[in-house]
Amino acid sequence: MNQTPLIQVPVITVDGPSGSGKGTVSQRLAAELGWHFLDSGALYRLLACAARRDGIGLNDEAALAALADRIDAEFTFSPSGEERVLLDGEDVTRTLRSEETGNAASQVAALPAVRTALLAWQRRYRRPPGLVADGRDMGTVVFPDAALKIFLEARPEERAYRRHKQLKEKGINTSLEAVVAEVRARDERDRTRATAPLVPAEDACIIDSSDLGIDATLALILDRVHGKI
Repeated sequence: MNQTPLIQVPVITVDGPSGSGKGTVSQRLAAELGWHFLDSGALYRLLACAARRDGIGLNDEAALAALADRIDAEFTFSPSGEERVLLDGEDVTRTLRSEETGNAASQVAALPAVRTALLAWQRRYRRPPGLVADGRDMGTVVFPDAALKIFLEARPEERAYRRHKQLKEKGINTSLEAVVAEVRARDERDRTRATAPLVPAEDACIIDSSDLGIDATLALILDRVHGKI
């Protein structure tokens, strides 16, 4: 059976810091185009969950890389778009999206051996008719040949406000001040790590979503999609 060469399968990357809106925008963009969707951050969150479950330290690089090679993950979406994530058959959806797991994922993502272990896993999502990949190094490392690269950013205070609102809606109680501190700490880790730091690709289109809603942000990206693909 002939397979479509990966180079012919178009990819749109949407990178940016936590709370910039890239996850929601990427999902809607993929749905609009009828393409596959990759939430790369979820893979690091899954690894962090599995590490806690197995008693592996978040700085044990060799053990984490080995763990990444053997865990099994399944992502499903209901007709209403609600996500459900299984880790080795266990539903970890709520745990996966917690602030604690997000901070743990940021720590394991800074380890070079972990990023290498997850690279092939991420690239397997590249299937016809196309892929929208959401993350922090999608355009710089994972899919450097992407047809369109978006870097979505927003002011730290605005991103913290959005995240705080999401947590409240999920019944998770935390102060806005604590979320602001966590956002700034995660930004610092992501931007200063030695391997695949959070930076825009040289050919990325940078969009500031601080004062934009999801609809307006998506419209801006779709304008660029129609000019590129």
